Amino acid sequence: MSIFLDSELSAQERQREAAKFVVIPMPLERTVSYGAGTEAGPGAIIEASNELERICIDREPALDGICTEPAVACDGPLPEVMERLAARTALAVEEGKIPVTLGGEHSLTYGAVTGVSRALGRKVGIVQIDAHADLRIAYQSEKHSHASVMHLLCEDGHQLAQYGVRALCQQEIESREKYGVTFIDAEELVMENITSAVLPNDFPEELYISFDVDGLDPSIMPATGTPVPGGLGYYQSLSIIASLLRGRKIVGMDIVELAPDDRSQAWDFTAAQIAYRLMALV
Repeated sequence: MSIFLDSELSAQERQREAAKFVVIPMPLERTVSYGAGTEAGPGAIIEASNELERICIDREPALDGICTEPAVACDGPLPEVMERLAARTALAVEEGKIPVTLGGEHSLTYGAVTGVSRALGRKVGIVQIDAHADLRIAYQSEKHSHASVMHLLCEDGHQLAQYGVRALCQQEIESREKYGVTFIDAEELVMENITSAVLPNDFPEELYISFDVDGLDPSIMPATGTPVPGGLGYYQSLSIIASLLRGRKIVGMDIVELAPDDRSQAWDFTAAQIAYRLMALV
């Protein structure tokens, strides 16, 4: 089995009992609607993680322990697939750990958040970096689509904050209004060089971070199914997330929608570095 940061972790640091982070590979590719390849995303991120350095923004997440689980089986009806992931993330939270799900298409966030919320016994706040709002009621007749995952989660009662969106439809604009979604879209963030943001006072203290790599500009991250121009910078996206953590804490996260491209490993490494940087923010 492939291990996240395998080349750097000591025997103790990779043991589940001592680990703060549980990496859950989720090679899901069922509802992609343009470019394909997300099934290979988790494996590429884990392989690239072996080239990471332990030190990250003056911190060393590896010292807290990082355990990697076997990949979640993605066959069968999508509700069953989501429940498999929910069981994994719930167990991690019950053990006092932070689940880090590596995707895989964005629809997996429903299962991941459901498990975290179930284990905590309450709703969480979702911080989403993404080129798309993912607030369609359904897409191509599938409610568990990557394009409707945030609608499902809002419908379940979670609060949502979105950063970097630059492709959305009228239905999603209406969903933002209906569910009181907090957002700053990409054009404003990029044109005004915004690197920090503030969540509403009533936004939950416990945050789940969902980082869709297409939230980044395609010049930085072309290896994704729907690369949309005008995206966020690498440091900009991470700085925004860090600013939102004031007075709050991360209880789970995912990095999704990487579609590896044989022309370069740079983008796999970028996704792996984002995962490790988010661990450092914890």
